[in-house]
Amino acid sequence: MVSDTPSSEPGTPAAGARPTNVPVYSVSELSGALKRTIEQAYGYVRVRGEISGCKRHSSGHIYLALKDMDAVMDAVCWRGTAGRLKVEPADGVEVIATGRLTTFPGRSKYQMVIEQMELAGEGALLKLLEERKRKLAAEGLFATERKRPLPYLPHVIGVVTSPTGAVIRDILHRLNERFPRHVLLWPVAVQGEGAAEQVARAIDGFNRIAPGGPVPRPDVLIVARGGGSLEDLMAFNEEIVVRAAAASRIPLISAVGHETDTTLIDFASDRRAPTPTAAAEMAVPVRLDLLTEVRSLGSRLDAASARLVDDRRMRLEGLARGLPDPVRLIETAEQRLDDRAERLKLSIAALLRDRAARVATAAAQLKHPRQQIAEHERHLVGTAARLAPALERLLERATERLDQAGMRLAAVPLLPALDRRGQDLAGLGERLDAAARRDTAQRGERLERLAQVLESLSPFKVLERGYAVVEDRAGQPLTAPAITPGMALTLRFHDATVPARAEDGPAALGNPPPAAQKPAKKPKPPAEDRQQSLF
Repeated sequence: MVSDTPSSEPGTPAAGARPTNVPVYSVSELSGALKRTIEQAYGYVRVRGEISGCKRHSSGHIYLALKDMDAVMDAVCWRGTAGRLKVEPADGVEVIATGRLTTFPGRSKYQMVIEQMELAGEGALLKLLEERKRKLAAEGLFATERKRPLPYLPHVIGVVTSPTGAVIRDILHRLNERFPRHVLLWPVAVQGEGAAEQVARAIDGFNRIAPGGPVPRPDVLIVARGGGSLEDLMAFNEEIVVRAAAASRIPLISAVGHETDTTLIDFASDRRAPTPTAAAEMAVPVRLDLLTEVRSLGSRLDAASARLVDDRRMRLEGLARGLPDPVRLIETAEQRLDDRAERLKLSIAALLRDRAARVATAAAQLKHPRQQIAEHERHLVGTAARLAPALERLLERATERLDQAGMRLAAVPLLPALDRRGQDLAGLGERLDAAARRDTAQRGERLERLAQVLESLSPFKVLERGYAVVEDRAGQPLTAPAITPGMALTLRFHDATVPARAEDGPAALGNPPPAAQKPAKKPKPPAEDRQQSLF
């Protein structure tokens, strides 16, 4: 205990004070002693608490506080350790921090130096995932309109998974069963430290492959992992993986865990598969089903083409029936031309006669002099001379038009069509012959089967088993009522016929014979006669 009254020399008790032997420490000595004591006593501790006031300094160190209901403890995570933490520190997350206690003499405070950090139970982990999911959904990374359709038949499939697990073997086996495709594997760690960064780099690496380069660019990506606990699947819940999946320009299928497992990459991917095997089934169709569908479509296309050809053939035949005969058209045009030429000659002669009559009438009425009459005659002759070449040119032009019409109506353009029609007719004849041969063969087989049935029902087969047919001498079969006594009969066996004659009696008339009389029973001897002597 130190007095308020200064003494003459250190360690000397003041007057009236109680003497003591407690050493005097400087602040630095006492702070160092406390630091060594705390670090030796608490060199390895695990503390559970809720993170509060978390912030990352520009130097890379993380400063935070761990609190519970009654106390708060400062903590620090150095830059070299912060990059290796499995959990990203955030306010409100309950964690279990592993490290050591130390003091900070500059502020007389103790703090925990964190070396490892993990979530405190599944509830805290689910709370963290839910908050992360809301944050990423608010950014639009899970929006439906961002999702792209998968290609129907990809040429190259990129797979991001572990090369040593059973997942890649299951995917390759199912692809070989359904539709073998070229597969590119990007090996990554699927859990543990650095797994999230490797998966994100793999997705980005596949997207950076240039089309047409030495390495083929995948048409679809599959990010796969087998089942596991929530902690094992945490790599696929990290923001870096979710953002890489959302930014992928190649359609992506997530197949992480089993059907009941859900990770954040499932919301950012274009399609979610319940298992890696189901992802392979989503990526490619079944080859046999595709071949069956192609064959079906091919058959329908052939049938449609055949119907189209038949329809066009019928239309062509109909148009050909409606097309008039070119020869008849030319004959009609020639006849019309001859008629017009004849009418033109007659009209010219009539015109000349009419003009001459009109001139003569005018001369007679007006009593022109001879000079005027001669002029009119010369004018009339000149008009006739000018009219004759015009008529000749008109006849030439009409003849040319008639020749052109004849050339257009010639049968030469129709010859290729007639040849094609002949070829079609020959093809139809061959098909008709083939159909007739098939029909004849089918009818022959049917006739042979009917003949076999008829032969099996033939009465001669019955005769071969020892029966006979009773006929009259005319060869007509008889029944019992038609047989009369003394009637000449013929017994037809399967290999010969025997003549016979019906005898008198009921049997010959078809009546059943009377029952044969049984011989009379001998009378039984008396009992004494039946009993023989014993002696």
